[in-house]
Amino acid sequence: MSVIVERAIPYAEKEGYRFLEVDIHRPAEQDGPRPLLHYIHGGGWRRSSRQLAPRETRAWTPSLFEQMVGAGFVVAASDYRFSGEALYPAAIEDTADALRWLRDNADRFGIDPTRVVLFGQSGGGYIALAVGLSRDVEPVQGIVAWYPLTDFSALADDDPASDFPSKWLGAPLSTVPDLVEQARLPKLARADAPPVLLQHGTADTMAPFEQSVRMHDALVAAGARVKFDRFEGAEHFFVGCDEEQVRAIFARAMQFANDCV
Repeated sequence: MSVIVERAIPYAEKEGYRFLEVDIHRPAEQDGPRPLLHYIHGGGWRRSSRQLAPRETRAWTPSLFEQMVGAGFVVAASDYRFSGEALYPAAIEDTADALRWLRDNADRFGIDPTRVVLFGQSGGGYIALAVGLSRDVEPVQGIVAWYPLTDFSALADDDPASDFPSKWLGAPLSTVPDLVEQARLPKLARADAPPVLLQHGTADTMAPFEQSVRMHDALVAAGARVKFDRFEGAEHFFVGCDEEQVRAIFARAMQFANDCV
């Protein structure tokens, strides 16, 4: 499939900050509106880029974004402000703004605004869950999160995994308990939440496996629809899985996304 990419389209201008931009990947020939897959990159809320696919997929040909389009979606990859620019919850607010903008401009990009799946990895997985489970955002139809952090209250200050969230919150986690509680995602679980797919390695040290366990258990307790794929011995970025396994993980994510729309 031939894919066209429109890059660096401004979706928001926050006073005192740079333009926030989005890239759109879609078929060169498109017969009618397609569901939207909104990709939210990782990087611990302080680095990386909307143009970068997850590390474990960057050598793929066709690229991850091309394969997402091939799975039947228009794909949007959006910017958000990093922790060195603006602290929590700026990145969440930016992504919610990007989603609203994409829906408002659905006709321009051949998007069906009633069929939306959020796909985030690592820090982007946190953002996907935060936006997708928010009652302040028009409901999405599904959420895919690869190895996300979800509950900073489970992280000690000396845990290496606390480094990124502490910088995002602006202080050691133990010193801002109210903010840590505010940022907990499991408390957003509810029976009418969109379907969620969590995919996480059991040996992850950057975003401990227990983080997805907590999210899964909260969603189950609330009566929500959730699937949880666990990969024994896999680290962050699914290190420990071979390429065939990673491709199968991605295929599973795309099947889930299509089932949601």
